[in-house]
Amino acid sequence: MKSVIQEEATGCGIASVANILGKSYAEMKAVANAMGIYAEDTSLWSDTHYVRRMLANAGVNTSDDELPFTSWENLPDLALLAIKHHQENGKSFWHWVVFMRKDGNAVVLDSASYLVENTRTDFDVMQPKWFIKVEPQAQAGLST
Repeated sequence: MKSVIQEEATGCGIASVANILGKSYAEMKAVANAMGIYAEDTSLWSDTHYVRRMLANAGVNTSDDELPFTSWENLPDLALLAIKHHQENGKSFWHWVVFMRKDGNAVVLDSASYLVENTRTDFDVMQPKWFIKVEPQAQAGLST
């Protein structure tokens, strides 16, 4: 698997959706911008509505709610995960990554540009807070 790398410091949501849909960052950014979604919008950093809108725009269904992370084994085969969860002035912030399980193999596609390897299996290091289930038909779009 090859992960799409975010081209903006705050573009993890756009990059995660690009990973799910099999698009480049530039393609997904153009779609997001046409929808009025911009990486530099500070509300994008702490709201799930934007990633849901981008996925719904592509015909991909997601769970209605954020579900608490309990274990890697209990995750669905495709999910958006909130890692690096923290609070600033009482507001939650996180980093979006994509969890996927294919043929029994689990990986996390992490778009952070500073990582040496963006396809991650170091599950003990990541500390997801919650996830959004993504319907499996979207897996066909994942880049390999």
